[in-house]
Amino acid sequence: MGELFRRFWLPALLSRELAGPDYPPVRVRLLGEDLVAFRDTAGRIGVLDEHCPHRRASLFFGRNEECGLRCVYHGWKFDVDGACVELPSEPPHSNFRAKVRAKAYPAREAGGLVWVYMGPREQIPELPGFEFAQLAEDRRYASRWMQVCNYAQAMEGDLDSSHVGFLHRRIGELHEDKKALTGAYFQDDTWPRWSIRLTDYGMMAGASRSVDGDKTYLRVNQFLLPCYTMIAPVPGSYYTWRAWVPCDDTHCAVIAVTYCTDRPASEDEQRQWRRGEAGHRRVIPGTIHPVAHRDNDYLIDRELQRTVSYTGIDGIRAQDAAMVESQDPIADRSRERLGSSDTAIINMRKRLLQAALALEQGEVPTAAGDGTRYAVRPYSVVLNETGEVDLENYARVAAAGSKDAGP
Repeated sequence: MGELFRRFWLPALLSRELAGPDYPPVRVRLLGEDLVAFRDTAGRIGVLDEHCPHRRASLFFGRNEECGLRCVYHGWKFDVDGACVELPSEPPHSNFRAKVRAKAYPAREAGGLVWVYMGPREQIPELPGFEFAQLAEDRRYASRWMQVCNYAQAMEGDLDSSHVGFLHRRIGELHEDKKALTGAYFQDDTWPRWSIRLTDYGMMAGASRSVDGDKTYLRVNQFLLPCYTMIAPVPGSYYTWRAWVPCDDTHCAVIAVTYCTDRPASEDEQRQWRRGEAGHRRVIPGTIHPVAHRDNDYLIDRELQRTVSYTGIDGIRAQDAAMVESQDPIADRSRERLGSSDTAIINMRKRLLQAALALEQGEVPTAAGDGTRYAVRPYSVVLNETGEVDLENYARVAAAGSKDAGP
């Protein structure tokens, strides 16, 4: 599976974490490797092995100066490609510098994220063509936080539609929009009917619910290889994309991007996103560590659980994290009892395994080499009894004149 992930560009951190040229380096753990990322004097991004090839001191403590990262132990300096450009602890006439390199990975910026490619250099693919990467900065917002569990079980929460009517339920208080996660549609029908379509980029997972007597609420979520999810929004709302990037077997970094396709984000939306709401998670300021986490029981409030919230845990992202992290860092799947409501999760696992096994036979996933495969969206809609769009329920989109109104 690690070899599969190395065939894709992976988002490693946010562009704003490397705020400007010669800004201090940032630690990144990716696919079991400890790395440092930095933006050099010319604005280029380097991603190097954290440990200096000299005596293995950490380059996190290095000086980012004059187009290179300098180890403070003996002054060895490396550029964004890992070449040793200065070796002041050796004689001036020595050619030893030409024999020294730091491990470096190609890095690119797109959509407010820094992407890293860790696979074969002779097969570097194009960046994935996610829609948010083509949008202006005022239409999107990105955040990053850590979760203490395997990436796959963390990602499964975004493909599990049946938990919404329970885990995210509000007691005696429904969202005014029935299609919202805390709205009536998810509590009135807690048994989603699945329709799965495998694709060359991953999988589409459609979950249907019976609503308002003779209507159907359909939500189509996207799973994209190797670790991306897109959850269907309330019609007319903004979109959310998430990456579940393995740091190692028992930790993953979650990168979330919320974005509006046809308008700048409103001040209220931007405020929510910055506060760690609406698809994001609250973190300790200046860190990527969540405020509510396993060691403080996610700040569960039992009185709140009794009277207001099904869980007593504040925030949908924290509620999801509590459930997947409580399975232990690597869930023992041999002890699971999966039901029909787990259809999307079962198919996601099969799709990942299928891709990894095919790679062992020399078949590189189509999507790894063709970024256009990622130009897709999730979708949600209310259908009437004949299977047509229920325009009354879809009026919010129609009234706005949105190009996202769909067929």
